[in-house]
Amino acid sequence: MPITGTRPASAVPPLLAAEEPPPFRVLNASAVKPIILLCDHASRRIPKSLGDLGLDPAALRCHLAWDIGAGALTRYLAAALEATAVLAGYSRLVVDCNRQLLDPQAFLEYGDGQVVPGNRGLTPAHKEARAGAIYWPYHQAVAAQLERLRAAGLSPVVLAIHSFTPVMNGISRPWEIGVLWDKDARAAEVLIPGLRQAGYCVGDNEPYSGRAPQDYTIDNHAEAAGLPHAGIEVRQDLVSDELGVEQVADSLLPLCRALPGQTGGTLRAPADDGRQ
Repeated sequence: MPITGTRPASAVPPLLAAEEPPPFRVLNASAVKPIILLCDHASRRIPKSLGDLGLDPAALRCHLAWDIGAGALTRYLAAALEATAVLAGYSRLVVDCNRQLLDPQAFLEYGDGQVVPGNRGLTPAHKEARAGAIYWPYHQAVAAQLERLRAAGLSPVVLAIHSFTPVMNGISRPWEIGVLWDKDARAAEVLIPGLRQAGYCVGDNEPYSGRAPQDYTIDNHAEAAGLPHAGIEVRQDLVSDELGVEQVADSLLPLCRALPGQTGGTLRAPADDGRQ
């Protein structure tokens, strides 16, 4: 599924070495529960073939490279709910799995005051190589898990887990958790009042909006299929350590169990960490 309708040029070397981790990870791959968790920005890993993209170590640890705490929160929720989760395995600086590939920010050259030298002047062939190695395998894994759950007679709620910075462009963000949605309010109607009752300052389509075109994963996999869904954005300072992850997760768990259709789910096979 190339960007331009052409195959990557043969001169472009393979992006991932054989010994490197796969482009995604599936947790509880045999679970049959009416909920699935997705994490587009779970990792800050860069393929060895790309070096450090010209960035210093501090830049590769900050929010520019990944959603701090989002992967840990997704793993915690998946374990507690015994639900399937799909997590992207590489940094969004390589390719952003929550963007359409023609979006300039899919291969970020500049963001939050930081130039990304390794992304400057990428050719279509190099973009194709990144998409083919990481982006499409991740989205194919999401599609396969949704197809498996729907084949079991379920219409799973799709939750995309992200995190956001406390300050952006010099402006403090008051929200602690944001719930993103567009045309389908079923999940938001549970999550927003529930989180507010738990004491959080909750943004309704803040600090980002589910109506924005950049929200590719939810738009493509959930909204287009008529599945209930929401994006959950947690402020990074709340999930920057293990205790914070547990506290946020413990607030989310009863709400996840109250989402549409959750009482009908069963686990037909033991949970596993299967990779597809």
